[in-house]
Amino acid sequence: MSARVVWLGHSTVLIEAGGLRILTDPVLRDRFLHIRRVARGVDAAHLESIDAVLLSHLHYDHLDLPSLRRIGRGVTVVAPEGSGQLLAKHGFQVRELSAGGRLELAPGASVLAVDAAHDSGRMPLGAKADPLGYVIDAGGARIYFAGDTDLFDEMDELSGLDLALIPVWGWGPKLGEGHLDPESAAAAVARLGPRLAVPIHWGTFFPIGRRDRAGRLTDPPHEFARAAARAAPGVEVRVLEPGAALDLEVAA
Repeated sequence: MSARVVWLGHSTVLIEAGGLRILTDPVLRDRFLHIRRVARGVDAAHLESIDAVLLSHLHYDHLDLPSLRRIGRGVTVVAPEGSGQLLAKHGFQVRELSAGGRLELAPGASVLAVDAAHDSGRMPLGAKADPLGYVIDAGGARIYFAGDTDLFDEMDELSGLDLALIPVWGWGPKLGEGHLDPESAAAAVARLGPRLAVPIHWGTFFPIGRRDRAGRLTDPPHEFARAAARAAPGVEVRVLEPGAALDLEVAA
């Protein structure tokens, strides 16, 4: 059996497993707020026949209403508890989950909501909802999508993972609280113990007018790979460019 993931940039990943096409945190535009896309755009073919969208939290670089409209209002949107009113107001079909909740997407395919350590609000005065990560079980694969998070104690409980999609940076020259950097992302992988790890949340967006990139668009995944080789030598790291795919072989 096999699964396939395509990293479309930032936290947007297409996961194909068990006959399903699942999209995470879709931000598909060239610009949102004061942030501009600097990576390649998203191929429209990756957005066809989406079965479900997983939203990790309410920040604008993860929950982008125009991007959701591009996918279509008929797609099931799985989102943190507390976000349903915001999404339903815009016509989306929402299934809310809190950490520990599980949703069956199809026979033999489910998604488990798990904790994340990150800010909960949609600024400046928007909705609040505790952020989530997700573990997708489909097609014999067990895939962890971390969303946006710092280290948290319950990471040690997420076992048996085939693949971890791990944030290693952000969209600017520095990080605020509630994020993993290359070193802490490597510590997360050591706790999680997946077979494979793919760094995400890097190299896609940057603030308009800022000139101080200084390697922040290219270095974080490689810094993460080196740190993971020290902290979790049994985990294979695959660095993908935006738009690149990884085929994941799993036991039948």
